[in-house]
Amino acid sequence: MPYAIRINENGGPEKLRWEEVEVGNPGPGEVRVRNTAVGLNYIDTYHRSGLYPMPLPMTLGSEGAGVVEAVGPRVKEFKVGDRVAYAQPIGAYAEVVLRPVARLVKIPSGIDDQTAAAMMLKGMTAWYLCRRTYRVAKGDTIVVHAAAGGVGQILCQWTKYLGATVIGTVGSEDKVALAKKAGCKHVVVTSQEKTSERVKAITKGKGVPVVYDGVGKDTFMDSLDCLSPLGLMVSFGNASGPVAPVNIGILATKGSLFLTRPTLVNYTSTREELLTAARELFSVVKKGVVKIKVNQTYPLRNASQAHADLESRKTTGSTVLLP
Repeated sequence: MPYAIRINENGGPEKLRWEEVEVGNPGPGEVRVRNTAVGLNYIDTYHRSGLYPMPLPMTLGSEGAGVVEAVGPRVKEFKVGDRVAYAQPIGAYAEVVLRPVARLVKIPSGIDDQTAAAMMLKGMTAWYLCRRTYRVAKGDTIVVHAAAGGVGQILCQWTKYLGATVIGTVGSEDKVALAKKAGCKHVVVTSQEKTSERVKAITKGKGVPVVYDGVGKDTFMDSLDCLSPLGLMVSFGNASGPVAPVNIGILATKGSLFLTRPTLVNYTSTREELLTAARELFSVVKKGVVKIKVNQTYPLRNASQAHADLESRKTTGSTVLLP
């Protein structure tokens, strides 16, 4: 039988278990995929820890790539041997998975499996952030937190391509070069200076129309101070922990600000939205304007070490687990 990374109780990386699992034949609207690469994402640590509660026991993982090895009844869009990639539903940390065809896309030629596995969740997150949540336009100046991270590097490259001036933040000096290479014109080292003060200096006191914040607790309040009146605070992650309860009156006092907490599932809820997201993502990657940096790989069975390294901020760019 194939193996998968399972958790039976919430907790730290030590709760991850390499266990045999039974994978049956695909049902109607499903295919069976033999994974060749699995993406590692910060949301995986939230599912593991219980910050985002999920029914247990469970197999972690939200994105991957592989080859179709069996097709269920009434499936016409895919065939055995197709190279495919997916983001959601959960359960990617496995050698073999059943996937609903409604959430599956074909990998185009010119994109390898590791790149595909690393780009689906993070890349489509960057897509909805800059193309739908706030549609970045030429001439915008924006703030992207954790600019050296997986989503951050993709988002910075994409928004620079769209004509924005990108102010990126990083946690330490050794990540400045990565952020600049990803397209940041300005980089703020948050351990050395306050982001909002630097942003106000760069923008001559105006602030920015949007802040993309995947860090959470440590950056939330300072992010609000980066915004111009009527600006949009996009809080899409909690790498430093969940944001504390906020009196929404603060949005009024800081300039009638907007606040959103978006998720990929809502922006790709239909087949058409998913295919649009994947098509536009694959397009910018194939053009070379967005480069997916797989900077670390781990054997899938060593997912616990990958989680520990991710949470201690030892990783940069994207990380892939190899079955």
